Amino acid sequence: MTSQDLPSGDGPRADRPKRRTFTAAFKLRMVEEYDAAERGEKGALLRREGLYESSIQQWRRQRDAGELTASGMGRPATKKEKTPEQVELEQLRREKARLERQNTAMGKKLSQTEAALEIMGKGIALLEMMSEGADTENS
Repeated sequence: MTSQDLPSGDGPRADRPKRRTFTAAFKLRMVEEYDAAERGEKGALLRREGLYESSIQQWRRQRDAGELTASGMGRPATKKEKTPEQVELEQLRREKARLERQNTAMGKKLSQTEAALEIMGKGIALLEMMSEGADTENS
């Protein structure tokens, strides 16, 4: 069953409040009113509009950063173009990290192989000693 199958307003969460959205013009107006209000009036403004001081603080930061304008269009998010040297440097760093991981894995295998060879050498030496002991007892 999808939300489209349910009649509107009859869902299990129909009684929950909806998240409010605010226009840029409203945010700017509220920040200006809040800043212009006297000390005792700020709380009344927040209660009247059903806002929190943290929202005003966030909107003020957005306004100061130029992300909030009266037209509702903020500063476009521009992606800083990378120079070819920066792209190559990132590729080389990724390659280096990959090779280091591979080298660590190979080093681990090398250590295991060396340990296995050492054990086999000791096993062969033990068999030779046992073989020599058996030869001397038989003679």
